[in-house]
Amino acid sequence: MEESAAETAGTVTEPVTEPAPVAEEEEDDDDDDDGLAGRFLQLEREQNALLQALPPFGEPVSHVYHPLDYAWEPHCDFVRRYCRTPKRVLFLGMNPGPFGMAQTGVPFGEAWHVREWLRVVGGVKKPPSEHPKRPVLGLACRRAEVS
Repeated sequence: MEESAAETAGTVTEPVTEPAPVAEEEEDDDDDDDGLAGRFLQLEREQNALLQALPPFGEPVSHVYHPLDYAWEPHCDFVRRYCRTPKRVLFLGMNPGPFGMAQTGVPFGEAWHVREWLRVVGGVKKPPSEHPKRPVLGLACRRAEVS
């Protein structure tokens, strides 16, 4: 029997070892790929590739999380739901926090609000290097983001 999206919403699977997929690999996605959401996701993929090309941080940084790699599914669901029409928005900066976007792939989105209020679904993988005090539990995370 197939699991529904709601049943797998909080699922955390094995570590992700490569960046989020590129557009050619997502041909069977929704029609949104041609619309605003699809264009936005493509820009994010391009920016994420540039970010991945940067040299790694040195000491004292021991762990770096890339939620657009391991939490791509809920991130795409969020963008496709809420980025359908042009908006007058200016993001000056983002603080994803260990219990927000680092868990859900949704900017400033702690798991409860993302899951229950925004109704975002999708599987979240484990990052390749996870800090023992900041495990990625995906949409099942019970901690609240305070930032």
